[in-house]
Amino acid sequence: MKLTCSRDLLLNSINVVSKAVSSRTTLPILECILLSADERGLVLTANDLEIGIEASPIEADIEREGKVALEARIFSEIIKRVNGVDVTIDTDNDFITVISSGNSEFKVMGRDGADFPAMPKIERKDKQTILQKDLRDMIRETIFSVAQDDSKPVLTGELIEINNGVMDMVSVDGYRISYKKANLLSSSGEEEAIVPAKTLNEISKILSADDDEEADIYFTDKHALFDISGNIVVSRLIDGDYIKYEQSFTEEYKTRIDCDRNEMISCLERASLLSRETRKTPVVLDIKSDNISITSNTDIGTSHEELDCAFTGDNLRIAFNPRYLIEALKAISDDVVSLRFTTHLSPCIIKGVDESNYKYLILPLRM
Repeated sequence: MKLTCSRDLLLNSINVVSKAVSSRTTLPILECILLSADERGLVLTANDLEIGIEASPIEADIEREGKVALEARIFSEIIKRVNGVDVTIDTDNDFITVISSGNSEFKVMGRDGADFPAMPKIERKDKQTILQKDLRDMIRETIFSVAQDDSKPVLTGELIEINNGVMDMVSVDGYRISYKKANLLSSSGEEEAIVPAKTLNEISKILSADDDEEADIYFTDKHALFDISGNIVVSRLIDGDYIKYEQSFTEEYKTRIDCDRNEMISCLERASLLSRETRKTPVVLDIKSDNISITSNTDIGTSHEELDCAFTGDNLRIAFNPRYLIEALKAISDDVVSLRFTTHLSPCIIKGVDESNYKYLILPLRM
């Protein structure tokens, strides 16, 4: 294989696929990036057997077609540090690869590209199309409440439901629920799948924030394929039944406060300054007559905050892990949010003041 291509385009493709390079594996080939030179141009692929990413083809001057797998860390560092405009890659029959750019030349040992695991073949039917910006926002606004342990594997992923041209994304970690919905640009029917959080986290780094960029999604029984501006991400799905989250979001409440989101975040962050994360010290919200008193009492000391709000219903004193409230509030973009409560032992539900495309549920702590 021998070719010449743009260094900047090559580096961009490396950054895209490196998210699927395995860092802990007994198979050295999975620590590599596959370079394929053919009629499409130069295509980079990485695959850790859970998620595989194939970058969009790079235009290249190809003298000899072929494949080689290069150790990802070394290849990435070389391309980052060379200072030429173009890069030439020349591989011989023993997969010894010469990389030259500007005044630099490196000779590295490669592996037979034929040994690199192929990504699963996904039949592209029943396409779902969404704005990349919307998908990016959905992931950002829900990913933080995915379960961090494997005791319930389905909770290490997010539920994606598609009905009537609307996509719902849900995450649950046992203490809170995050929900976000968005309209699809086009839909080919209903779908339900649990996508690993790792996949969604890596996808969010590829997605564009531009208003007009689109992403196509295809599902099979075992896999999901995301086509993001020609970058192909294939991920396994998580088997199992997701929890029935809908019934947890009740419309009934006895206490409601509408408050400035940024001011509440600031109050909670100050109130939690004296708490140790390992102790999970709660903050206490004392809600009454257009005012919230936010207090924290720890072995280090105490703090007290006052926050004005619009109040309806019964007075209430309730405690929470401050991090759970802060993470939910930071995921929201509205200036004013509505927090709704039933009792001091019942969950808090956070919504928009009016009809909104998000909602969050957070369990309280016993005082």
